[in-house]
Amino acid sequence: MDSSLAERLRQLRPWFRRRLIDGGQALLLAVLSVSANIVLLVLSVLALVFTLLGAGLFAFPAVTLAVRDLANLNRRLAGRWTGEEIPVPYRPEPAGAGLWGRYRWMITDPATWRDLLWLLVSIPVGLVLGLLPLCLVVYGLEGLLGLPVLLWSLDIWYGYGVTWPIDNAFEAVLAVPQGGLVLFLGGLLGQRLQQLHAGFIRALLAPTPKAMLRQRVQRLTETRSDAMDAQAAELRRIERDLHDGAQARLVALSMNIGLAEALMARDPEAAQRLMAEAREASGEALGELRDLVRGIHPPVLAERGLDGAVRALALKLPLIIDVEADLPGRPQAPVESAAYFAVAELLANVAKHSHADHAWVRLSHGEGRLVMVVADSGLGGADPAAGSGLRGIERRLAAFDGTMFVASPPGGPTTVTMELPCELSSPKTSPYSETG
Repeated sequence: MDSSLAERLRQLRPWFRRRLIDGGQALLLAVLSVSANIVLLVLSVLALVFTLLGAGLFAFPAVTLAVRDLANLNRRLAGRWTGEEIPVPYRPEPAGAGLWGRYRWMITDPATWRDLLWLLVSIPVGLVLGLLPLCLVVYGLEGLLGLPVLLWSLDIWYGYGVTWPIDNAFEAVLAVPQGGLVLFLGGLLGQRLQQLHAGFIRALLAPTPKAMLRQRVQRLTETRSDAMDAQAAELRRIERDLHDGAQARLVALSMNIGLAEALMARDPEAAQRLMAEAREASGEALGELRDLVRGIHPPVLAERGLDGAVRALALKLPLIIDVEADLPGRPQAPVESAAYFAVAELLANVAKHSHADHAWVRLSHGEGRLVMVVADSGLGGADPAAGSGLRGIERRLAAFDGTMFVASPPGGPTTVTMELPCELSSPKTSPYSETG
């Protein structure tokens, strides 16, 4: 019985830890609601007033940046509570903006005024929703751990729950089950209050539909430019490979054949050697052409689909790679090619840089999105902003409105999650499933 109770308490330990962590984060936002929000709201109003005197041109952008940092902290915590990220709604800063341009950029952004409204409203709302969850958990622990019993035994005036004040030993002991009930209700209610707080933050700090449409147009414009640059670079690579590789070999092949023709009558043995060299050169040129075609669109991808192509790729790498796929059909050829090369480049990075001995690839499709997860047991520390090949993968996916998320803490493991919006065609009707 005692071991069973101890096991149940061990199972509840992560739940208590999670509630305390969430309560601490809610307390942080409550403190910020009372202190930082009030200070920044007052400074924002003063900066707007001082605009008439010219000082606001300097002060308002500085204060607005501080407000945005605080708002972004709230967005991150709310996204962590709900598991759904809150996008940043601010317009991008215009290039080469001077003092007046920077001020105009901020003051004409609707998100700036929504931030100021949030500063005002979140002072009372954030205080209540931030303090209440943690107060319930702490108050429940106070009763459950027997603090009222201890204080009553020391003849210190005290009260707890419905027994306020505590006048006798029965009422003191009654505080313990009350504390357990308050703690349980505090955990459940605290989680709901936290969700409510996150919903409040999302309502005021998430982008409006108009802002989201503008961001999407901007993103599509950027990704179109990246796609055009990538296409031009790919064409230059193909031209260079043809010029330096297959073309040079074909020129040498033509010269050898011409020399062999000239020597055929007076030196058959030399002509035969030249023809053998020509045959060898033709084989090398054919191999280079096959490699070039494989770099554009691998035949195994066209024949076996994404699942089969990734499995074939995994067999060629010098580490253990587990591949799991749940794809009821095939995406369109351009999307399938982008997905394959993204996975291929990630696995190449794993083999070269991660020092991992094991990797995993998971392919799935749901809710109109192709999801690819590549993970390894390496040293971690991968950063797309560090100029690695991850940035190129990100651009490749962005051309199809795809996304990539990298989780790679120092020491590992590294997990890269990629998503591409697409629909799958039936394997029976897909034009890409035939091998003939």
